Amino acid sequence: MAHNYLSTTFTPAVLAEQARYYGKPQHVPPSPGPDELGASEQVFIESRDSFYLATVGADGWPYLQHRGGPRGFLKVLDERTLAFADLGGNRQLISTGNLVGNDRASLFLMDYPRRQRLKLLGHVEVLPARDHAALAAEVAPEGIAVRLVERIFRIRITAYDWNCPKYITPRFTPEEVERAAAPLKQRLTALEAALLAAGLPVPPATS
Repeated sequence: MAHNYLSTTFTPAVLAEQARYYGKPQHVPPSPGPDELGASEQVFIESRDSFYLATVGADGWPYLQHRGGPRGFLKVLDERTLAFADLGGNRQLISTGNLVGNDRASLFLMDYPRRQRLKLLGHVEVLPARDHAALAAEVAPEGIAVRLVERIFRIRITAYDWNCPKYITPRFTPEEVERAAAPLKQRLTALEAALLAAGLPVPPATS
């Protein structure tokens, strides 16, 4: 576990509640500074096809948004910097507006099949793509024209934490199901061919 995440999130109020419910607060070692993403974190981030982004508005209300795209659309620029392209959408710009007054954000990344989750804290710059053409080209998702990138979210990571797999319900994409079922389909095709070669009837498929 990277220490800076707990040092940041275990505020005096949190520690007081830990003491109230469990008799004493958890001990958090002093943090040497912002966490740096290791190789395993970087691979995990760049293999995601979605994540959740939380910001806080000027009136104090939190806002949680789902972001999705092709795998790798959330780019690792270096061990402390992430970025992703913001494409044209419903023009609400709630996250963008929230970040004007408070650049803090939380990212929540899930791997449902493997029951893994990674939490990130960072400071976000929202950059107009027209003013940062090279970066827009770098973060444009595969198969997406750079001209469709309206803004770039550049995130300076301060802390991260891996959660335990408890209570994560495994879920699978159609591609993952198809990949897992492929050997069974091949085996079924081979068995049907063997039946036909032996002059035996092939049972009809059932739904």
